[in-house]
Amino acid sequence: MAVELGTTVEVARGGPVVHLASADDAEPAAVALDVADPRAVEPAWARYVAGVVAVVRPAEGAVGTVRTTLPVGAGLSSSAALEVATALALGFDGPPLALARACQRAEHLASGVPSGIMDQLASVLGVAGHALLVDCRSLDVVAVPVPAGVDVVVVHSGEARALAGSAYAERRAQCEAAAAVIGPLRDATVADLARLGPGVLRRRARHVVNENRRVHEFVDCLRAGDLVEAGGLMAASHASLRFDFDVSTPALDALVAELTATPGVYGARLTGAGFGGCVVALADPSSPVRGWRLHPSAGARVGPAADADTGPAAGGR
Repeated sequence: MAVELGTTVEVARGGPVVHLASADDAEPAAVALDVADPRAVEPAWARYVAGVVAVVRPAEGAVGTVRTTLPVGAGLSSSAALEVATALALGFDGPPLALARACQRAEHLASGVPSGIMDQLASVLGVAGHALLVDCRSLDVVAVPVPAGVDVVVVHSGEARALAGSAYAERRAQCEAAAAVIGPLRDATVADLARLGPGVLRRRARHVVNENRRVHEFVDCLRAGDLVEAGGLMAASHASLRFDFDVSTPALDALVAELTATPGVYGARLTGAGFGGCVVALADPSSPVRGWRLHPSAGARVGPAADADTGPAAGGR
């Protein structure tokens, strides 16, 4: 889901360079319109701006600012928010799915990691009051109402994470290797996993097969208002991420255990790609959990002086 934290890019268009100053980094992004290798751009945060420039290829540059209320490196899609906001500020004009695809490609160019499209789709297509059920084969997106009277609480583990430095690409390769044996994991069943034999590929595929099932069951829980069962699915998801997908850490595990034992918390799991970052919990508003209390919000938009507190946005003039 899109949340009320976000990133705003405000620019005046013109010139041969995209120059953005960030309130969170002393060194600005200065990207030539003909940038060839976004991964070579410094500082590191500017690579995501460069990725967008390389994909969108705006006819003119821009000078402006970036400000964000999203924590960086926490697994809350700060890079996707920056990409979407930058693309809109530079004048991207196309349907939402095309925008999400362009920003996914920008992420690949910036980080070198073959990441999925979920973050960009959520930033672009967020619906207030709803979570999004994303079909990553067809790219169909269904808005699912989130019951009233529940908070999504995000708590930082204290461990920073960097997707480019993680084992994300390795996990993807392992899933592809498993799919080469049993067919697309999207269509596989638990019984199919036996064909992989014991070992790491079976564990990786088992996580994907069971997680796909849990996603649909979670949607059913939201529609039924069954937060207790939804929380149980989150706990099962984290266990699978810990033991089958091996993307958790002791700090994340300890935080999930602490949150799960807190009164008013229905369930918790790591969020993002793992290897540090944040844990997300489903909680009653009266629970004593400390963290970012977030709610499903509308996605990206263009407007003058957009407010970074209300979601990923871009302001241009």
